[in-house]
Amino acid sequence: MGSFSIWHWLIVLVIVMLVFGTKKLRNIGQDLGGAVKGFKDGMKEGGDDKPAEAKELRDSTTIDVDAKEKTRQQ
Repeated sequence: MGSFSIWHWLIVLVIVMLVFGTKKLRNIGQDLGGAVKGFKDGMKEGGDDKPAEAKELRDSTTIDVDAKEKTRQQ
């Protein structure tokens, strides 16, 4: 009663295929594989010892000024 035999797993597989259909299961598998591949690529990029190049995010129309504190004269 502890573990399932191969026949139990085959019956579960047939039921899942009947419920979801093979096309939907194939799409889920492709999506999952793409996510794993993207995760691995991200881990490779994150493990590089080279620092990432900083990009300038400032817009050319932005004016950069220093703010000064005003004190009230009483």
